[in-house]
Amino acid sequence: MFVRIVKLSFAEENIDTFLANFEIIKFKIRNFEGNQLLELYRDKHNSNVFFTYSYWDAESDLENYRNSELFKGIWAKTKPLFNAKPEAWSVDKLASLK
Repeated sequence: MFVRIVKLSFAEENIDTFLANFEIIKFKIRNFEGNQLLELYRDKHNSNVFFTYSYWDAESDLENYRNSELFKGIWAKTKPLFNAKPEAWSVDKLASLK
């Protein structure tokens, strides 16, 4: 499994636009081939900071998504909303306890 964490920081006036768009596209991302999980988090102390966690079968699945028309359309709508450069990490899950 391949895990991707992305930190997104938005201008305050753009948060509602981001959330409305995420509501529309979240199932498209989740149903993209190779995606196993999509989660959106909001920082408790900085309400303009969000994190996405996505689980992929393989790194190539994430790359296929990042090169897709779906991603290009999402990025075109999301990029102008940022107030800081997004940060992303690709990580391996070492432990998960429930």
